[in-house]
Amino acid sequence: YDFRSGRGRLTVVLPKDAAGEDEHRPITELLAPGALYMRNRGAGVPADKWVRVDTTTLADGNLVTGGVTDPMAAAELLRGARRVTYVGRTVLAGIPVRHYRGTAEIGLAARGAGPGSRGALAAAAKGFRTDTVPFDAYLDDQGRLRKVRHRFSFANEGPPVEVVSTTLLFGFGAPVSVRLPDGRDIYTGRIRQR
Repeated sequence: YDFRSGRGRLTVVLPKDAAGEDEHRPITELLAPGALYMRNRGAGVPADKWVRVDTTTLADGNLVTGGVTDPMAAAELLRGARRVTYVGRTVLAGIPVRHYRGTAEIGLAARGAGPGSRGALAAAAKGFRTDTVPFDAYLDDQGRLRKVRHRFSFANEGPPVEVVSTTLLFGFGAPVSVRLPDGRDIYTGRIRQR
């Protein structure tokens, strides 16, 4: 993931589903400001095509919809941090880090976010059951975010649902090259709903 350009490539492996299907093909996701591209999405989408989603139109701003939280959005969400406490020092993947715990206000984070994340976070501020998101953040001695865990709560048609999203960051300074799909490679047909 390249924080300067807001672009990244992720592989998402879904867990065993409620119906007992335990073999899922990995979904390739390309992230760009305001957009999510998914390949191997299933649901009637041909395997060689990408699905493009405008993240500013998603009720959660793609904080959980894509199966993973966009690393930029995960970091930008901390701009809304409130009531933060220092938990202490620990070691994460061999790196000494400082652990902080607090809550973030999505609306406040959206107002302070950069242009690439602002629209998605503004959508999320409207879509979640509550604007407040508990988090745990781990920063290294250079002040770089190494790990962040958010606990999102939202309501569908039933009782409230809680989703925990953990983002681990490493490999700082490694070159990142992400090529977005050409228009002819994007599926524009109907996606099957389950």
